[in-house]
Amino acid sequence: MSKSSQKVCFVVMGFGKKTDHESGRTLDLDATYEAIIKPAAEAENLRCIRADEFKHSGVIDTLMYEMLLRADLVVADISTGNVNAVYELGVRHGLRPNSTIIMTEADGRLYFDLDHVSTFKYEHLGLDIGVREANRAKQELQRLISKSLSSSIPDSPVYTYLPTLQQPSLTLDEYKALLDETEEYQEHLAGYIQAGNQALKNSEFSDAVIAFSAADRMKPNDSHIIQQLALATYKSKKPATISALIESLNIIEKLSPNYSNDPETLGITGAIHKRLWLETQESPQLDLAIHFYGRGFDIRRDYYNGENLALCYDYRAQIQTDSNEKLFDQMSARKTREAILKILLEIIEDASFDDRSDKKWIFATFANCSFALGDAKNGDKYETLFYSEKPAEWEVTTYEDGKLATGEKTQ
Repeated sequence: MSKSSQKVCFVVMGFGKKTDHESGRTLDLDATYEAIIKPAAEAENLRCIRADEFKHSGVIDTLMYEMLLRADLVVADISTGNVNAVYELGVRHGLRPNSTIIMTEADGRLYFDLDHVSTFKYEHLGLDIGVREANRAKQELQRLISKSLSSSIPDSPVYTYLPTLQQPSLTLDEYKALLDETEEYQEHLAGYIQAGNQALKNSEFSDAVIAFSAADRMKPNDSHIIQQLALATYKSKKPATISALIESLNIIEKLSPNYSNDPETLGITGAIHKRLWLETQESPQLDLAIHFYGRGFDIRRDYYNGENLALCYDYRAQIQTDSNEKLFDQMSARKTREAILKILLEIIEDASFDDRSDKKWIFATFANCSFALGDAKNGDKYETLFYSEKPAEWEVTTYEDGKLATGEKTQ
């Protein structure tokens, strides 16, 4: 079947990693799209177009509304309370009586009343989706898509409560060209992001900067792309370590970290200031690192921000001239690590742990925290588990640097 004759699934959702600011959880919505939505739609022979990748040289609102009207099916993922997705869902409900599916992550909180509307739920691990859950959700969504396309019963509350309302219609002019252009844009943007992610994984940070810079030009002001570009920039150390750090700070400032409640933004900003302190030994940089890591840990209670917060407390304790301030930083580091171990134990004991893609970092953090608290037995155990995950070179360096910084083996 040619593309021109395929029915279209228009996907309304966020892009990249987005944070639910009620719970502090960060979800990788790209994983939802790639593992559940796209394969489920394609299994029903639908041409999948993603709304957040939508771009055109004309008036974007006009073309967006046209897609919301014309698409044979709309799948709206409103996880993390994405206001654009919620608005576009409302527009779709006003334009079409049926063939609209709403989905959301199971632990997310809705910011409005949808009790009267059927919502498909799936479970997300944060960084990715477990294999078993992805397969279950994909199959269930495929069944819903098939049912929705064949049903004449309204799923829009607008047409349910206003049954005499007439659906609007437009001519087919430019619709095919619109689909082709949107799909081409989608493929180019996704290609740059995939190239950037692979370069990061391979420790090819300069290549990652090139890829994410291209993605940023295509989709400016996207928080996930800006975060990854800042990360790649300071890790590249090009043209020099300090200049790369300053450039990465300029990049992340686009997300206003001083006012942000996004743990990813706060964590990356903390990392930049920590590295600036390591290079310059300027104490305000260390204070800022503690500030940003601390806010990130308070919001999400995640092990990444927590471990770095504890490490920065250790650094500051070493340079304190006041004995009370030194003791405060030492106790703060200890309490933070104790809290992290409780968090990690809950994650490890969860039934979905084997499906997580961040197992290596969980093991690494458990090892470092254990060593720092004087528990060599658990330190050795989880260090072995970390290396069994075959971490990349830069991941090994990150782990070893953290261990060396606190002198854990001697404590």
